[in-house]
Amino acid sequence: MKKIEAIIKPFKLDEVKQALTEIGVEGMTVTEVKGFGRQKGHTETFRGSEYAVDFIPKIQLGVVVADDLYDSVLETIIKTARTGKIGDGKIFVTELKDVIRIRTGETGVKAL
Repeated sequence: MKKIEAIIKPFKLDEVKQALTEIGVEGMTVTEVKGFGRQKGHTETFRGSEYAVDFIPKIQLGVVVADDLYDSVLETIIKTARTGKIGDGKIFVTELKDVIRIRTGETGVKAL
């Protein structure tokens, strides 16, 4: 099993969610986050005053999948979240030792 965490642009969330649902992903966690990468934020002008926006709003999408879905989930996220512009985001993958459903005590892939 793998835990996939993707940091994406907020306006891409619905498209990514729909595409993941279509390939069989049954659950996900979504968190609104702020951060920056190589772009280091940007400056904006408001009422004639320039100010720095250090942290850019992003969405962190978390999905846990069985190994057989892993490749298609990665492809789907990359394909649907990509705009081709700076700030498209990153994907982090972690190998999971176990998953436990608290209500039933099921473990492993059955708990997904």
